[in-house]
Amino acid sequence: PSDIASLDKRMVLAFVTDKGGPTSHVAIVARTMKIPAVVGTGDFSNKVKGGELLIVDGEEGVVVLNPTEEVLSAYRRKKEYEEVIFAELIKEARLPAITIDGARFKVFANVGNLDDVREALRYGAEGIGLLRTEFMYTERKSMPAEEELYETFLEIAKVMEDKPVIVRTLDIGCDKPLPYVRMPEEENPFLGWRGIRLTLDNPQLMKTQLKAVLRVSAHGNFMLMFPMVTTLEEIRKAKELLKEAEDELKSEGTKFKEVKVGTMIETPASALIVDVLAEEVDFFSIGTNDLTQYVMAADRGNAKVSELYNPLHPAVLRIIHRIIEEAHNAGKEVGMCGEMAADPKAIPLLVGMGLDEFSMSPFLIPRAKKIIRSIEKRDAENLVANILSARTLSE
Repeated sequence: PSDIASLDKRMVLAFVTDKGGPTSHVAIVARTMKIPAVVGTGDFSNKVKGGELLIVDGEEGVVVLNPTEEVLSAYRRKKEYEEVIFAELIKEARLPAITIDGARFKVFANVGNLDDVREALRYGAEGIGLLRTEFMYTERKSMPAEEELYETFLEIAKVMEDKPVIVRTLDIGCDKPLPYVRMPEEENPFLGWRGIRLTLDNPQLMKTQLKAVLRVSAHGNFMLMFPMVTTLEEIRKAKELLKEAEDELKSEGTKFKEVKVGTMIETPASALIVDVLAEEVDFFSIGTNDLTQYVMAADRGNAKVSELYNPLHPAVLRIIHRIIEEAHNAGKEVGMCGEMAADPKAIPLLVGMGLDEFSMSPFLIPRAKKIIRSIEKRDAENLVANILSARTLSE
């Protein structure tokens, strides 16, 4: 992912990889950067000698090697058509996402840096639903200091003004390693030492980040969100570190504001104890990329099981519906920062389930808002009732 994030967008038109899946970290970063990408092609790279012409259709997941003039012309027309459609969507990007029958939904952005934040506002984001902090830690030989993190957050606060910004604490593991954090080799890093598990075991690393967020909260509407939670004890330990961070800032005489605390729901364990977690947190955000792979037991980066990895499977939809229902019963709002939040097929279902906030790659925001404005919540609720009774995808 850090390789993709460091690419010069002026010099890269698209990229193709042999491995990976549509919700692998590399694909997600590419989407955020608006770089067309096709991943998980198998051995396609062996067929490319160098110097050939490629068509890369990131929307459909198609790569054409040495296209005929007829195919090339067809794709050029398609590209021109999509640019016209997108230009029309941009004109309405700042309009609120309100259904035909008056139900309003928040549409936020997933970002990783200041450039992403500016893009998000240009595309009509009403807030930041996921500020990934990993890229503040990558491409360097040592951990960033509190002051450095604070300055980075402060730049974002200046751009966002009073709009909400949800900061996800450092979410790393063997699949996203840091050179200065010793990590053991793991047979399955997705079930291993990552997310909140790693940061709780490195309290100083966590506390440095927490103090930076607390400090910037005096200048903006910042909130904290913990990733990869499976137990109530993890939330309580994280909040203890947050209290220690507050106490240290008080003793230093540093100004800060208390922040709201949320958790990502991306494991079946957390999904099944939302009512319990609600006693300790202020809000929830569903991470469907990981949640889907855990529910379906299908590696999100493995092309061979990509048919199983489907966020629209009845099992996944039922657990999402339960999460939203349990959270609302406890009086807590629920967002979604997984790729599913921008899926045109999923948006009507999520509207019907009552999801409060959709968060996605910035350039997908205008389309998502348009979809929400084109449906009735009542119709979406009826659709959900029918879908949840289905046993298979064909139904």
